[in-house]
Amino acid sequence: MPNSAIETSDDIAEGLHQLARQCSTLAKIIPDVPEVPLRRQQANFASLASIIVSQQVSKQSAAAIFGRMQKVISPLTPENYLEAGEQAWIRIGLSRPKQRTFLALCNAIITKQISLEALADLPASQAISTMTAVKGIGPWTAEVYLLFAIGHPDIFPAGDLALQIAAADAYGFEEKMREKELRVLAESWTPWRGVAARLLWAHYAIQKNRSAMP
Repeated sequence: MPNSAIETSDDIAEGLHQLARQCSTLAKIIPDVPEVPLRRQQANFASLASIIVSQQVSKQSAAAIFGRMQKVISPLTPENYLEAGEQAWIRIGLSRPKQRTFLALCNAIITKQISLEALADLPASQAISTMTAVKGIGPWTAEVYLLFAIGHPDIFPAGDLALQIAAADAYGFEEKMREKELRVLAESWTPWRGVAARLLWAHYAIQKNRSAMP
């Protein structure tokens, strides 16, 4: 059982080894995936901002918007975001809902209602609850941040469309899995759900010939 964050490719390898022992279905697709990316990021505002920007837009659009965001607001901090103001947010290409999400998040960080770095010290369920208490941040955003910025070993974003499709393909289902069904299934991959998610994203990339990892 992992007792710390997923930090290295060796951690991924250990997780895959354990998952292969736990689940025959995952064991079958592991050899077909040349690489299961680590994709660790720093636990800070900029990392979470990149995830928020990527919600419900293509990877190309998200990259363009986040690139403008880093250029217009440098360094990218909550204080500098607020100081930049609405005209800058519009120029960056942020939608109104995302502007409101960033406004709520920046205020929560500045008033110390939330510490992005301290989330590493919380149990997964409490960390998710802390993040989703900020208006505009949903479970997917919180779970992806905890996976890649905190390195939590046992988080699975079951609401992710690519994971739903990849899991259905691995199990031979004709239609994508529903979020509730996938969340229940993922419990069997504890305590390595974070590696299972990375594996299924990599499997999706092979099957669809394109990456969908956040």
